[in-house]
Amino acid sequence: MTFSHLGLSLKVLSAVEAAGFDTPTPIQDKAIPIAVSGRDVLGIAQTGTGKTASFVLPMLTRLERGRARARMPRSLILAPTRELAAQVAEHFEILGKSHKLTVALLIGGVSYDDQDRKLDRGADVVIATPGRLLDHFVRGKLLLNGIEILVVDEADRMLDMGFIPDVERICKLLPFTRQTLFFSATMPPEIQRLADNFLSRPERIEVAPSATAAATIVQRLKKAPDDPAGKREALRALMREIDVKNAIIFCNRKKDVGIVYRSLLRHGFSVGALHGDLDQHQRTATLDAFRNGSIAFLAASDVAARGLDIPDVSHIFNYDVPIHPEDYVHRIGRTGRAGREGFAAMLVTPRDFKALKAIEKLLRQEIPWIDGAATPTEPGEASGSNGRHRRGGGRSKQQKGPSGRGAHAGPSATSPQAKQPPKHETRHEAPAAPRSAAPQNGNDAKARDERRNEPRHDQHKHQHQGEQKPTHTHAASADRPAPAHKAPQLQPARSKQQGMGDHVPAFMMRPVRVT
Repeated sequence: MTFSHLGLSLKVLSAVEAAGFDTPTPIQDKAIPIAVSGRDVLGIAQTGTGKTASFVLPMLTRLERGRARARMPRSLILAPTRELAAQVAEHFEILGKSHKLTVALLIGGVSYDDQDRKLDRGADVVIATPGRLLDHFVRGKLLLNGIEILVVDEADRMLDMGFIPDVERICKLLPFTRQTLFFSATMPPEIQRLADNFLSRPERIEVAPSATAAATIVQRLKKAPDDPAGKREALRALMREIDVKNAIIFCNRKKDVGIVYRSLLRHGFSVGALHGDLDQHQRTATLDAFRNGSIAFLAASDVAARGLDIPDVSHIFNYDVPIHPEDYVHRIGRTGRAGREGFAAMLVTPRDFKALKAIEKLLRQEIPWIDGAATPTEPGEASGSNGRHRRGGGRSKQQKGPSGRGAHAGPSATSPQAKQPPKHETRHEAPAAPRSAAPQNGNDAKARDERRNEPRHDQHKHQHQGEQKPTHTHAASADRPAPAHKAPQLQPARSKQQGMGDHVPAFMMRPVRVT
């Protein structure tokens, strides 16, 4: 089977033959004839199956006739990352060398002036990231009412990076009669909704189950400790024991990319770093060094998982288990491309058990271990030796301790309070108050609140200042509204705790009229 039966033009077929492509991949074989006919396409295939050529080749065939006008491109390709957009532009240069098409690459990190000059001359193909494209549109340097073909590449990555609102805005600015080619490796509900809104009766092409890895990739797992130093040592040991030509090492965070990069550099590895905080010049220089073999290892974040088209990557090392299971498929898709064999290994710590199970559920298979290790224990069991179970054991010992002087007045042995160690047993302080005074604490506070609300009679304020404190105050106050009869305390220590000192207010010394 060759490309000759797919309906491509003679110029495109000659370019394909010159590029060394002889047999189309399954996604190319099914998508190209439909795209050449002008119908919408919804393509689902894993990374590395040739999705880029499946829309570049029919676009070259359809754009052979006609020319673009100034600031009015004829076709638009949206890519989630700068690297992926640049690689799509390289495909146009290789496959469209016999065509006289003008290609404008609109990505961040590059001067606006060069991009404006290409748009002013008229661009047949615009390849852009969503943010930079909207920047040119807002500045009035780009008109989108002449777009004939729209391509959304790596749509699920657009979702992960938060570009879906921008994509929706761009789609609303385009003509309704356009052709839309929509490609994605996975099909989450948000992407399906986007496809339903902006595609017109598309032909769905699914050459493999959604979110599956290529069969040519060997996948393995390796145990790693929780501490960062031990995990980095496990990575270095894995890289030494396997014959590696070149490899990409994926981390979840940009901070970890820098840590792994410096660690490998100190231990003599030829390594570079790639993450979103680098400017475009640094990112391009690092990728070029990795492609030409100047560096053998590349520590990268997920920004490179969709943006690298290096066909000869032999190994993938996942330093971190991906948070989203779909990211695992895209990471290992950097190896084993175009039918080649690949190898992907992932370090798994005890706390990564849940994320690992989510990946295996998505892949519908279990990933074998390099050392034949069993599946890690559940997170609760893994942390039981130094987590909640150990603390629970400590409490059970303290429940058997000797009973203090207030043991029978405190909470029961089965209550949660009984499990807490008594604080006064470990400190040498003043002895506790007598048992008879302990139950009055709640009533004392209530009595103080009621006394604050009583009306004060200033005319009796100094009437009984010189009278002697009665010893029967407790009984005399019995006819007053309850529970005010518990307010006076005869013990000086208790009175000081209530904030009254040794002084008894005059209103408490007033005689009580008995009826």
